[in-house]
Amino acid sequence: MKKYYIGVDLGGTNIAIGITDEEFNIIAKGSVPTLAQRGGEAIVHDMAELAKKLCSDNGIAKDEIAGVGIASPGTVNPGTGIIEYANNIKFKDFPITKLFSEEFGIEASKIAIGNDANLAALGEYVAGAAKGAGSSAMLTLGTGVGGGVIIDGKVLTGAHFGGAELGHIVVEYGGRPCTCGRRGCLEAYCSATALIRLAREKYEEYPDSVMHQLCKSADEINGKTPFDAKKMGDKAGTEVVDTYISYLACGIGNVVNIFQPDVILIGGGVCNQKDYLLLPLIEKVEEEVYGNLKTKIAIASLGNDAGIIGAAALSRGN
Repeated sequence: MKKYYIGVDLGGTNIAIGITDEEFNIIAKGSVPTLAQRGGEAIVHDMAELAKKLCSDNGIAKDEIAGVGIASPGTVNPGTGIIEYANNIKFKDFPITKLFSEEFGIEASKIAIGNDANLAALGEYVAGAAKGAGSSAMLTLGTGVGGGVIIDGKVLTGAHFGGAELGHIVVEYGGRPCTCGRRGCLEAYCSATALIRLAREKYEEYPDSVMHQLCKSADEINGKTPFDAKKMGDKAGTEVVDTYISYLACGIGNVVNIFQPDVILIGGGVCNQKDYLLLPLIEKVEEEVYGNLKTKIAIASLGNDAGIIGAAALSRGN
C-alpha cells in the first residue's frame, strides 16, 4: 500500500496544505484563508476539511495517510502537541494535535507539530537547496526574519522549543527596536519590512534620488525599489542596499561562527534579487567569519512549498 504524508503550513493569512508521496513530491495542494481573528477551533476545522477534500479529490484513503505534520508560528511543544504561544494567531496553550486528530479522524500519534520557520528549513533540507547536506541553517527574510537549524537531519528546537530564533540575534547593540522587545535584532535590520523602511528614509533624505523617478511617493516603495535604483547608479539606492547587505552578512557570520553548517540558505521575497544580493553578501560574510568561509551560502529553492514539505517530513520522522 502506498503511503502519503500531509503537510499543513498554518500562517497568519493562509492555511496551505499539501499531500506528498514518500519522496516528498507534492501531489496535491490547496489553501484557505486563516481568518486568524476567529477561535482556534474554527481554524482547525477548516484545516481538517481542506485535508479531507484533498484526499477525496485525489482518491487517497485515510488509511493511506502515514502521517500529518503541522507547521505553526510561535512556540510549539512537539511532545504535548500544544502550541504554547503564537501571537499572530492568538494561540496560547492550544491543543492543536488533539483537535486536529478529532476533526480529521486520525490517531494523534500520527500527527507531528513544529515551528513554521524550523520546518521550512527542514523542507529545504530534505527536498530543496540543502538536500544532501549534513547540517544546514535557513533565514527567511519576510515581514520578520524566521530561522531554522538542522543538525544531522534533526530540527534544533532547544530545551524549551524556542531555539534557533536567528532573527533575534543582535547585530547592533542598543540599535533599532525589534518587535520582540530587544533592540538591534537582525529582524529589525534585515526583514523585508526593515529594508522598505530604510529605503523610505533614504527617499526622504535624497530628493534627487532615482527612487523618486521609480515611485511617486514613499508609500509606493517596496523591497525591489532600492535594488532597481542601485542598478541605475543611484547613490541613495546604493546606500540602502549596501547597508542592508552589511547587516545581513553580520548576522549570517554569527550563524556560521556558532554552528558552522554545511549550508546556509536565505529565503523570502528579497531573494528574488538573486546574484545582486547573493554575490556581494558572500563577499561580506567572508569578512565576518572566524577563519575561512567553508559554509555554502545559497538561495532557498522551494518557495512557499518549503513549510508543507518540512511538515510532511517531520511527520515521517525526519
